[in-house]
Amino acid sequence: MLLGVIFVLESSALAAGFSGTMSDGAGAARGVDMPTDLFGQSGTFSTISNVMLFLIGAISVIMLIIGGIRYVVSGGDSTAVQAAKNTILYAIVGIVVALLAYAVVNFVISSFAGTPASGGVAPTNT
Repeated sequence: MLLGVIFVLESSALAAGFSGTMSDGAGAARGVDMPTDLFGQSGTFSTISNVMLFLIGAISVIMLIIGGIRYVVSGGDSTAVQAAKNTILYAIVGIVVALLAYAVVNFVISSFAGTPASGGVAPTNT
């Protein structure tokens, strides 16, 4: 019975042309004890993703240094040189993936928060 009442109320709000933002919907679905700062520049998702992307970037830079050291120490051995080149290549790919992931995550988080991305214009509801 309660589910039917909720469905009727929800469908009447949709029929009335409710045009809220994604953050309005997230705020409406938020429970009583859930934090209010999940999205945004200082939100929980942003903090977690920034820490994880920092760790990925730091590990990639460390592997780049290790690959360079392996390349210098290889002494002309072709298999060691090839292994060092692969380490450097994969470290560079890791850095590029970390940078792209940072850009995508920040774009998605700013979309959910309703705030404009850097240099963008805030959307208006008309």
